[in-house]
Amino acid sequence: MTVAEIKQIIFNLPLDELIALDEEISEKIAATVMMKLAETGFSEWNDPEEDIYNDEPA
Repeated sequence: MTVAEIKQIIFNLPLDELIALDEEISEKIAATVMMKLAETGFSEWNDPEEDIYNDEPA
């Protein structure tokens, strides 16, 4: 199925279903963006210099 075919199906939905679909898609996009943003917040955990805080002896 092509994107054009999917669009055609979506645009033929009744208004209430279109609104519900829009809400679901918006939530999915927001969650994906937040997860991507969160990944950058923890990038320092991959820094080998941060291992000095481990309780285990080197």
